[in-house]
Amino acid sequence: MKHFDYIFTGAGLSALMTVYKMVQSGKFNDKSILLLDENPKKTNDRTWCFWDDSNGIWETIIQKKWNSALFADENFRRDLVLKPYQYNMVKGLDFYTQVFDLVSKQENITFLNQKVLEIEESENLILVQTDTESFSCTKLFNSIYNKQKAESQTEYPVLQQHFIGWFIKSEQPVFNPEQATFMDFSVEQRGNTRFMYVLPSSEREALIEYTLFSENLLQNQEYETEIQKYIKNLGITDYEIVEKEQGSIPMTCYPFWKANTKNVINIGTSGGWTKASTGYTFKNSDKKSSQLVSFLQRETDFTKFHKRTKFWFYDLLLLDILDRKNEIGSHIFSSMFKKGNPSLIFKFLDEETSFIEDIKVILKCPKILFIKAIFHVALKAIKL
Repeated sequence: MKHFDYIFTGAGLSALMTVYKMVQSGKFNDKSILLLDENPKKTNDRTWCFWDDSNGIWETIIQKKWNSALFADENFRRDLVLKPYQYNMVKGLDFYTQVFDLVSKQENITFLNQKVLEIEESENLILVQTDTESFSCTKLFNSIYNKQKAESQTEYPVLQQHFIGWFIKSEQPVFNPEQATFMDFSVEQRGNTRFMYVLPSSEREALIEYTLFSENLLQNQEYETEIQKYIKNLGITDYEIVEKEQGSIPMTCYPFWKANTKNVINIGTSGGWTKASTGYTFKNSDKKSSQLVSFLQRETDFTKFHKRTKFWFYDLLLLDILDRKNEIGSHIFSSMFKKGNPSLIFKFLDEETSFIEDIKVILKCPKILFIKAIFHVALKAIKL
């Protein structure tokens, strides 16, 4: 049985960002590292988007940037000037290529295309069993999401950001390539929080996604029927579907970090790294992975890594409302974006605002709903 200093079970976004930054730091060259994942990471299996106000380490793989975004519902449309932010799109394959171009050159790092079956932890050693081999390590980073653990409990709401998206080429030049559609709630809500999301790369090309924030997924045909209706309403009569993508991202404030031990840490969605109120993952994982790499250089006890912030409580309030009254999601987001400062809202969603700035954003939301939610979730916050 081969032993490693560090094993990553799952090589998704959070794991690959962490390993990439470990290499960049130059502080882990003496550590043996194993990445395990059943997916070889050689296909364009997803698209990530994030907003930023500076050029970071992922700058070279950003495929498209937008300085403007559209927010709409059945009653109004608003062009959002994002300055100082830009809205960025990264394709999965480009991200994997950048990471593995660096990681593959490191003699101390091994990537194996194997499925993890079991993790067994003793006091000073962790054993990992895959479908073909067994390994041991001193520290383990787990990003394999345990759906049953989160969804079998009833104390914390668990919604899904679920979607199907079509990359299309249209014969008609209908898109504005300089503006992304951030949320378009003008589609029928049908008792849920439903919106369209459009990322145009040219006047004739765009990703169009039908997205819901709700508990239950739909049949595939339901998503695709709504995409077809939306395309028709845009005035497109002739188009080609170039590619499709599909996903379901958990939205929850469930305290995943409580399962961390001295030698095992849950990261990514499994560690609560997804932004609970929006389902956005890339920027949060970017921040958390940097924090983790710094943490590894000064600490050895993983139970000390997580720190709960005020934003966890804000997210809990929204999820509590959407869990009980999913049909009013459009009303909440419209209230926020109708008159709110777009850059301040994005800063708030990035968890970088001061308390005074928090209040400015929160006051744009329906006040009675959030006051009631405070009383409803207060006990959960106190218990943690």
